[in-house]
Amino acid sequence: MARRAGFGNPAPAATHRLMKYLVHLVVALVLAGAGLAPDAARAQATVEGSVQLAAPLPLPVDPARYQHKLPGPVAPPDPPVAVVYLEGDFPALAKTNSQAASMEQKHFQFAPGILAIQTGTLVDFPNLDDTYHNVFSYSKPKRFDLGRYRKDEKPAALLFNKPGVIKLYCEIHEHMRGTILVLDTPYFVRTDHSGKFRLEHLPAGNYVLKAWVDEKVTRQRAIELKDGAILHIDFPGT
Repeated sequence: MARRAGFGNPAPAATHRLMKYLVHLVVALVLAGAGLAPDAARAQATVEGSVQLAAPLPLPVDPARYQHKLPGPVAPPDPPVAVVYLEGDFPALAKTNSQAASMEQKHFQFAPGILAIQTGTLVDFPNLDDTYHNVFSYSKPKRFDLGRYRKDEKPAALLFNKPGVIKLYCEIHEHMRGTILVLDTPYFVRTDHSGKFRLEHLPAGNYVLKAWVDEKVTRQRAIELKDGAILHIDFPGT
């Protein structure tokens, strides 16, 4: 018996169009819930490569001179790393790394030795040692002095709202050195201790890729990023 028009199973082509529409609808709803537009979700690229790192700096003092007076061992400072970041005019829906961060005092060193953050980030300074610390900085982008505090005390988190390099010290333990690098970009990553890096989820376009090595050395390259592409960039020493 022939089926009357409008009844029975739809034609295969119609079924395919219906399924395709439903898939696009679900994707759009998921992206909307995440606060992303479909174009922004597709616009992702990757940069990877290596940076020639700075040589380790000698300690300004020998912590062994007073280690016997401390309630625990003094750890060596972190090996050198670089911070690789992207600069330019980003899409309006660019991601953000602005969130809470932490710079610990652990085994009488700052941990990590270099902390990279985006402007507008709150940073706390927990003391994990069984003695007092006193974290301070005289750097222009952020001058502060947290005063002396113990492990069971917690000073208020600090807001870093100006880009720049913040050098950290401890008023009690003169060998302690740390750095906070405040960046006006949401796209950055620390290298590993061999200088390798991988910076992902980047928007397509023309930008400047920079490698911060230390206060005196920042290398840069103009780059073009394409959707779905992986770009390899190395920053050799000069």
